[in-house]
Amino acid sequence: MSGFKPFIQRLWLVIAASYVAMMSLAIAINFLPVFLTTLAGDLAEDGRLDDQQLGLIGSVTFAGLVTGILISGPLADRWGPRLFSVGGNVLIAVGLCVIGLADSYAAVMYGSAVMGLGAGALDMILSPIIAAVQPRRRTLSMNLLHSFYCLGAVMTILAGSLALRWGYGWREVAWGLLPLPAVLGLIFAVIGLPPLMQDHQRRVPTRQLMIEPVFVALMIAICMGGATEAGMAYWLPAYAETTLGFSQWISGISLVGFSLAMVIGRLGIMLLPAGLDAIKLMLVCCLVTTILFPVASFAGSREVALTACMLVGLSGSCLWPSTLAVAADRYPTGGATMFALLAALGNVGGIIMPWVVGVVADATDLRWGLATATLCPVLMIISLFWIRFYTRFDAPRLRDTSGEIPVPPTGL
Repeated sequence: MSGFKPFIQRLWLVIAASYVAMMSLAIAINFLPVFLTTLAGDLAEDGRLDDQQLGLIGSVTFAGLVTGILISGPLADRWGPRLFSVGGNVLIAVGLCVIGLADSYAAVMYGSAVMGLGAGALDMILSPIIAAVQPRRRTLSMNLLHSFYCLGAVMTILAGSLALRWGYGWREVAWGLLPLPAVLGLIFAVIGLPPLMQDHQRRVPTRQLMIEPVFVALMIAICMGGATEAGMAYWLPAYAETTLGFSQWISGISLVGFSLAMVIGRLGIMLLPAGLDAIKLMLVCCLVTTILFPVASFAGSREVALTACMLVGLSGSCLWPSTLAVAADRYPTGGATMFALLAALGNVGGIIMPWVVGVVADATDLRWGLATATLCPVLMIISLFWIRFYTRFDAPRLRDTSGEIPVPPTGL
């Protein structure tokens, strides 16, 4: 890929394509869960698929996601971002094709695994691309980047819900969503992409990163950030319906409300003072989230409880992308491998916490299970205080306030 000369070299196009590619990633993660009950009836050879089989579809997707992140991170440091930005979208498109043609449970599983691998490659590569092209506004840019994941999730959930309402199936929706990753793959193939590090820089060895106290704290922080988000998002519809007593429709829409709250939170960062310290912002959001979880779990009014659930999306929206921004500022030569480690840890938190909530709920009830997730922002607060008070690290601001005009990276 090193000898390939791009046809289009525009900084704004790199940024726009990266933002929209987050929506492609969201399609891979959020598409099939909308159709689980339909899949249960359509693919069963004898009766219906059981809950374990349906759960394995999501597990395969996330296994592919984490695998894609860990494999592509070190390779991107050697080969550059193009192969993975193109390949991630192509794999998602191929996975949608497989699902669109699927006539068996095994075919859907294959399609899910392929989409997961593609999503992992994108999840790994998009953050370092944005960090490279916008080094003076990393916190703001990372939050804007990840807001498009939430927009993509809302788009995918609404498309699936409307398709079901109008009598269309999951195969038709797969074909309908296919053009986005396919076109993005073509765009990334022809635009100029930045080097993840300049020629004079040397990447920090992974072994050295892993023993850095601040980086260890950042890994714990992003793991807890992912766990905070997933702990609420995964259980919100079931909690609203079975515990709070809302209708199935309102319970499903509450998840859309949660995602929209995350969009508002990440886009709303543009309205905050330019010189705001990223770690202070995360500490405030963690504190608010620590209050919201008990309110969501034990409020006497079900309306108040449901509102608190959705507001967790707002208060927790900045935790993951801002952690990436802090890491990029602290370790500017960490390379794609650093982003891969952080993304993998964030997704591990997102995988484990819904299970922990379920375990506690089985032993007590879902209120206490959901309340257990309060530990996540608390542990993140401890990690952030470690970074703040046990180092002399000056955290990044939302935007550069020096008045200097950043120089575009070499190659753009």
